[in-house]
Amino acid sequence: MSSLESNNKRIAKNTILLYLRMLLTIVVGLYTSRVVLNTLGVSDYGVYNVVGGIVAMLSFLNSALTAASQRFISFELGRGDKDKLKTIFCTSVTIHAILAIIIFIIAETVGLWFVNTHLNIEPTRMTAANWVYQCSILTFMLTIVSVPYNSCIVAHEHMNAFAYVSILEVILKLLIVFLLLVINYDKLITYGILVLCVAFIIRLIYGLYCKRHFEECTYHFIFNKTLFKEMFSFAGWSVVGNLGFSFKDQVANVILNIFFGTVINAARGVALQVNGIISGFSSNFIMALNPQITKQYATGNIQNSMNLVYAGCRYSFYLLALVSIPVIINMDYILKLWLYNVPEYTSEFLKLALVAALINSIAQPLVTALQATGKIKIFQISICIVMLFELPLAYLILYFGGKPYMAMYPTIFVVFIGLFVRFIILRKLVPSYKFKYFTFAIVCKNIILGTICYIASEVIHSLFNTNFLSLIITSFISCIITSLIIYLFGISHNERNSINRKFTYLCFKSKQQ
Repeated sequence: MSSLESNNKRIAKNTILLYLRMLLTIVVGLYTSRVVLNTLGVSDYGVYNVVGGIVAMLSFLNSALTAASQRFISFELGRGDKDKLKTIFCTSVTIHAILAIIIFIIAETVGLWFVNTHLNIEPTRMTAANWVYQCSILTFMLTIVSVPYNSCIVAHEHMNAFAYVSILEVILKLLIVFLLLVINYDKLITYGILVLCVAFIIRLIYGLYCKRHFEECTYHFIFNKTLFKEMFSFAGWSVVGNLGFSFKDQVANVILNIFFGTVINAARGVALQVNGIISGFSSNFIMALNPQITKQYATGNIQNSMNLVYAGCRYSFYLLALVSIPVIINMDYILKLWLYNVPEYTSEFLKLALVAALINSIAQPLVTALQATGKIKIFQISICIVMLFELPLAYLILYFGGKPYMAMYPTIFVVFIGLFVRFIILRKLVPSYKFKYFTFAIVCKNIILGTICYIASEVIHSLFNTNFLSLIITSFISCIITSLIIYLFGISHNERNSINRKFTYLCFKSKQQ
């Protein structure tokens, strides 16, 4: 078996494991979200989202160092230098510990002041809001210090670890729901504390797993000035780019809070939570693909790396469309069935969020390819400017009387612009990439096929009454239509032949058995 075939099989296996993990998370996540919303109430749920969002504003720092850790560890695994790999891991742990302390200081000063003086929260719920804020800070710090360990799992492509630990995480989240129903203390405070406890347990398990399976994951203080500077420089520019993403999401949440209060924050929170779950259908594939993109680049196989990026841009969109379209055409009924008491504008927020997610799914492999080069300064500055441009546009729309969900229109616009900004910069760094091919054979083709699939599914949906049976039937037909259109027009001749051979082999094998 060739190295390329082996890598493709590893990507496929890891993708399947991540999908099993995701399906389990979806089932429990949808159930627990409904119970939590009903137990806390719309207002308290909005408080949790907006207060937790203040801490999440700092996630751009964590996302930046996550990208740095995964890039450097994957790159060194591709080169096979074990001593350098150990040094990178220890340096990464040190950097994350420093970052955790910095974030703690910022959150307990500027962040605490903002929560207590500027958020639109009922005075009777400020004590609970502060409890949630402190729990969110500690949860976030746990996430930061464990990033190097999780980066090692991804770089080594041990995706089964994520699948197994997710089973425990699901059990613990179900336990949270049970405790939330039986404990008579303030529900919002209780929820914040229980989420913190689960985060601590999960992060501890990931750390122990890494120490047992990866020899580089034994920390001892190392200060390699050159490496520290290189990683911190990479992370520093990543901070700039991730700043745009974090602020555009969380400041938009604050803007909505200022104009409309916590009820709209609840609607947006529910929509983004569901969007995050659905987006997992493509992000899991990308997680399995990312290490190979970086490793192929590190070993000088530019063509293989480029082919993986192109494939990722297409298949991540297809996988997300396969799930998003049935949800969009049945949106109102699904939300009513799931939540009973649906916050106003949740449906509109979710539909627009899914459109933005579909466009953004095309961009994720490009980000990995850019990070693999190690030259990210121009890319991160450019993407930060593009992403932050959403905020004044959203503010103006709301200021002049726009409905709450209209704040999502600029989101779609900047995500689309950001997609081409990334590719143009990538092409300058790696001239082998072709702008014409990317524009017409990937982006335009994806959008056209996605639109056709949606229209066909919507026509089928219009023929049925709104009930549970029609939800099942229309979702199934939509998946068949989308799969067929992708099979006929969305993949290459060679890819179609490969699928045919695999299908024929599986059928022949099943008959023999």
